[in-house]
Amino acid sequence: MTPDSSRRWQMLAIAAVILYVFWLLAPVLMPFAVAAMLAYLGDPLADRLQRLGMGRTLAVSIVFIVLLLLTVGALLLLIPLISRQIENLVVNIPHYVDWTRNTALPWLQAKLHLDPNAFDTDRLVQQIKDHLGSIGNAASVLLGKISRSSVGVVMWLTNVVLIPVVAFYLLRDWDRLVAWIDSMLPRSIEPTIAHLARESDSVLGAFVRGQLLVMLALGIFYGGALTLMGLSVGPLIGMIAGLLSFVPYLGFIVGFGSALIAAMVQYGDWTHVLVVVGIFTVGQLLEGYVLVPQLVGDKIGLHPVAVIFAVLAGGYLFGFLGVLLALPAASVILVLLRYLAERYRQSDLYREEGEGDPLLTEVDVVVETADGEVKTRTTVDQEGSKKDAVPPR
Repeated sequence: MTPDSSRRWQMLAIAAVILYVFWLLAPVLMPFAVAAMLAYLGDPLADRLQRLGMGRTLAVSIVFIVLLLLTVGALLLLIPLISRQIENLVVNIPHYVDWTRNTALPWLQAKLHLDPNAFDTDRLVQQIKDHLGSIGNAASVLLGKISRSSVGVVMWLTNVVLIPVVAFYLLRDWDRLVAWIDSMLPRSIEPTIAHLARESDSVLGAFVRGQLLVMLALGIFYGGALTLMGLSVGPLIGMIAGLLSFVPYLGFIVGFGSALIAAMVQYGDWTHVLVVVGIFTVGQLLEGYVLVPQLVGDKIGLHPVAVIFAVLAGGYLFGFLGVLLALPAASVILVLLRYLAERYRQSDLYREEGEGDPLLTEVDVVVETADGEVKTRTTVDQEGSKKDAVPPR
């Protein structure tokens, strides 16, 4: 085995061991992952305060206190609001059921010429009640087990305390930690890893900070506009639409559909339906032409199908932690794929031209038409049958 191949096998083994350790520790990594994300978000602010002449500990303390106050303030503001909105939704469920039974389903049956007995609304409502009851029973059992289990309560409280403590120490030592990781890299691959790390940081900075601002702005816009319209569950729909907007079109579809049904049930006229259409049209224009270009930019480049796949795959493999880290991980993977694609284009496998297929021959053909001559390149086999015809290169 040559020294070069031996070095590659050693690096592959080290990477495999690191991934295996992370896979084994996945159940306990969530608080550390959340803390690392908070530290990553706060590091640019701490660096900026350091450039103003502050010490690292003081700068980190100020950033940490600001983040903590913002988090506590948001919880104190949102929890009562969400609680009132859910209570309002539960109170209005009979109105939604009545509208579905007496308005929506008859309209669908008349327009689609369906059998009136195709929709058994009584059975549908009963199934919904049964499922809601089973969910409630499952939640009661789960909460009962958690309340009876001292270990579960201790683990939950530990995570609540652990996240801010770990976030503070990671934020304080972030630059030192990055420098240590850089010093431990093999010198042969350190320039490549440093380049990929800078590209990944640029993409993650654009995504994490920008997308969070986009979600916040859309949630405030949709919630405020629907509330001004007079929709009783407007703030709840706005928050859900804003939170789901990190998946392309999902926030719009869920929010628009929910607001449309809520407006038709609450008002029952086309005026408020058109107002909902106008609100979400403006929201889409605001997202596509103002918020995303200004706050996120075009550095991520993830296709909507790739975003949906990343979220579903992350949730399937790692649960809530996978959903939380799916898009940042997909952004980093995109950087790696771009690098590998460029390496492939520079390799002999891609650039070396072959001798051609001995069974096929390309000939140039000139066809006379009314508009003049048209040149094509036609591939024929040894028997003289035409395989394809394309413009010559």
